[in-house]
Amino acid sequence: MTFDDFDFEYDLLDGIDAMGYKNATPIQEQAIPRILNNEDLIACAQTGTGKTAAFVLPILNKILTSPTLHINTLVLVPTRELAQQIDQQIDAMAYFIDVSSIAVYGGSDGITWEQQKRALKKGADIIIATPGRLIALLNMNAIDFSQLQHLVLDEADRMLDMGFVEDIERIVSELPKKRQTLLFSATMPPKIRNLAAKILTNPQQISISISKPAEGITQEAYMAHDTQKDELLKRILKSGTYKSVIVFASTKEKVKIIYATLHRAGMDVKAFHSDLQQDEREQIMQQFKNKSISILVGTDVLSRGIDVEGIDLVLNYNVPPDPEDYIHRIGRTARAETKGNAITFINENDQTRFAAIEKMIEREIPKLPLPIDLGEAPIYNPSAAKRFSNHNHTAQKKKFHKKPNK
Repeated sequence: MTFDDFDFEYDLLDGIDAMGYKNATPIQEQAIPRILNNEDLIACAQTGTGKTAAFVLPILNKILTSPTLHINTLVLVPTRELAQQIDQQIDAMAYFIDVSSIAVYGGSDGITWEQQKRALKKGADIIIATPGRLIALLNMNAIDFSQLQHLVLDEADRMLDMGFVEDIERIVSELPKKRQTLLFSATMPPKIRNLAAKILTNPQQISISISKPAEGITQEAYMAHDTQKDELLKRILKSGTYKSVIVFASTKEKVKIIYATLHRAGMDVKAFHSDLQQDEREQIMQQFKNKSISILVGTDVLSRGIDVEGIDLVLNYNVPPDPEDYIHRIGRTARAETKGNAITFINENDQTRFAAIEKMIEREIPKLPLPIDLGEAPIYNPSAAKRFSNHNHTAQKKKFHKKPNK
């Protein structure tokens, strides 16, 4: 399908054409007609499938055909980065139409806080907000949702993982019961189903390519001890093969260590973590998008909520704890049907986690040989690693529960 098939208003189609959109993605084909038909929707779709446009475009068209002077749509998201990204996409799609939007998130200075409050009082058409900041505004009576038409929960599974379920329920209690509610999530665990049952009415359901990486991603891995990872990382990044790279680490402390290592090696690198001020994070992200820096090191906050074209390589310094996090990490590359690469370092303790990833994506990822001069690599044997882990765990329990000598 092309976007002409949805019978959008001409001015909205001009914005779509200006962005270079041609054919609708599967999630857009299935979601847009249902949203235009005012149906509630549960959509299971991972990042990179075009889900943002799947809900933004029909909502923009509905606002265009039935304009109001009040807040029309609330989009709840887990992170400030995703809020900013969606706000930017709305600006682009709505370039030729009179629809306003604002991103509302914490971690900003007093000036930004006042700007957000003023925009909300004036009644921006679309609010994209993180739950915590929105709760603060509700407590101050700084926002009026009495005329709201649409509620969108984007990356709902991530919001629940981050502990926002009570905030979401509080926010929903402040909204009109008569509204259209759209829930987008990469996974559908029972907790998402429970939330959906509370806040949606007779929803239609869509499931698109659950938990499968894009076809354009070349996935590879290295077995490596922790002591070998830094040198291996530097060699990969110095090879000249990749011009735009994201390195994922498990914690912000590790992010800082990797950044220092690469910076000392003379590489063009920045660290992205929660200890930075919001303006610093925005500046770093803009530099990365503009290709003025080539390497970004961050935690899983980067795996959802950024949309940067031309990322050549996603490198997992640590195996992510959840297979779904792996999908979101490597989904930063090979965007919009392009090609990309994903490399993961696997130490002796992470083998069972990586085996779970391979099981989920239903394929074995090639293990590349470690350079000989780096020493002997761990042998990939996840079943043995699991037995070893269980043995150690049992031994520790026995030691901990050992009765004192009489």
